[in-house]
Parts: sequence; structure tokens; C-alpha cells
Amino acid sequence: MNNQAEMPRRLGIVAGGGVLPGKVAAAARAAGREVFIVGLEGFADPAVLAPWTHEIRRLGAAARIIAALREHDCQDLVMIGPVRRPSLLEMRPDAEGAKLLARIGRAAFAGDDGLLAAVIRVLTEEGFRVIGAHEVLGEAVAPAGVLTRARPDAQAMIDIERGVIVTRLLGSADVGQGCVVQQGLVLAVEAIEGTDAMLARAGLLRRDGVGGVLVKLVKPGQDKRADLPTIGPDTVRNAIAAGLRGVAFEAGATILAEREACLAAADAAGFFLLGLDSATMS
Repeated sequence: MNNQAEMPRRLGIVAGGGVLPGKVAAAARAAGREVFIVGLEGFADPAVLAPWTHEIRRLGAAARIIAALREHDCQDLVMIGPVRRPSLLEMRPDAEGAKLLARIGRAAFAGDDGLLAAVIRVLTEEGFRVIGAHEVLGEAVAPAGVLTRARPDAQAMIDIERGVIVTRLLGSADVGQGCVVQQGLVLAVEAIEGTDAMLARAGLLRRDGVGGVLVKLVKPGQDKRADLPTIGPDTVRNAIAAGLRGVAFEAGATILAEREACLAAADAAGFFLLGLDSATMS
């Protein structure tokens, strides 16, 4: 009988922007895993990747990305960090990348969720087990309930309910994960521009009177192994600058990056952070 403990599976991280790739790497290392990161050129922050064994490759260099992950014996794979979706011309796929695009098929021209699901399928066929960042970075998953000193009032809850309906409709069409509602009016919805640009637009459209709310939800049927909604300190600061009073997000399916900084920024401004559970959204 073999009594030797099974070695933890080596984790590969395909890193977009922000600090989360480094946090996933640190959590994996703390759990005894070896880590290797492929940073996507033009998106990944070299300072975040610096403490870890890594390579930086352009998005279209699929052959080198897959080869690097195999050379470092990566078995599990996490995709984390924002990446602006490039055009085919910008991507300049290598020969392997062109083959992968052909395998992805029409999903390459579909919404983000459809594309990511196809990418996960292809990576699985290549022998990797794709897992969600939340499976490694459990403490970063936002819980249910009010996390801040400020709490949503009756008008804010009405706006949140409206935002949940609108965001679910957006998600069903694979368009975006969020919207801004003020006094029952939808000021902005999230599409390819991302949350920060949406918040800037909403700030220009805000009405007089009590401020609105940002609602962020997972798309219906979304594969949670990629592109979970993320709230970070910049999200909080940008929402405050846009004149909003709070953010409501899906509990258990939203990554709260740099939680202490988020809470500090929110509390300093009398801003609320609210995790919505399934009962709240029903």
C-alpha cells in the first residue's frame, strides 16, 4: 500500500490585468501547489508577475502558451484578470492559434460567455483541467449581506431590484454583467467597454436627488470557471465618483478583490456593498 501523500497538482495561470493573478498564485502556493504564470502581453502587469515563475506572451501565440504550460507540467489551469477582446487582426494568431480558432468556431464571434465556454472546452481537450479562480482564492469570494457601515435604504432596494431584472436580461443575451439604476431609471448598461467605462458614462447621466446603484451579476448559465464579476477598490472609487450610493453583487459568485481596501473606501464615503443571495434575487 502506498502511504505517500499525493502531490498537489501544479497550477498554471493565464493572467490578464490587475492584481488577482498574483493573489491566485499566492493562495495556490500557500496550499502547497507549484505555480507557473503565462502573462498576456499588453494586459498582465509585470510587477504582479515578477515574484512568480512566468512568461509573457501575446494572446495570439497559442502554440507557445500551450507549450509553456506543458513544459512546466501544469495540470490545472486558471484564467484570471481582465483582457480586452482583440480583433482578429490585432490577435495575429500563430499556426496553432489559427487551428484553435477553427476549433472554437462560431463562438469566436459570439458574446464573451460563449467564447470563454468554447476556450475552456478546447483547453480541456488539450488535457488541462480548467478550474475557477474562486476554487483557489476562496476567501476573495464575496459573501451575502451588507459588508459596510452604510446600508441600502428603501429607494436603493427598489433600484437594486430593477437592476437585477435588467442585468439578468443583459446576461441572457450574453452582453454584460452589470447596470446602473438611479431612481428606477437605467442610466447605463455594461457591454464591451467594461464596468469602469460604464460608470464614467453613468456619472455624466446622473439625475438630481438620491444617487443610484451599480448591480453586478453572473450571467444566467455562465460557466463560473472564467470571467466572474469582480469588484475592486477602483470599482468602488469610480462608483462613488459617478454619484452612486452603493454596489449590489451576487454573493458566492463575485470576487471581491482587495477586500479591506474596498471596505475602507466605501466606509469613508458612506457607500454600501451588498451581497445578494438567491432568496434576495427571487
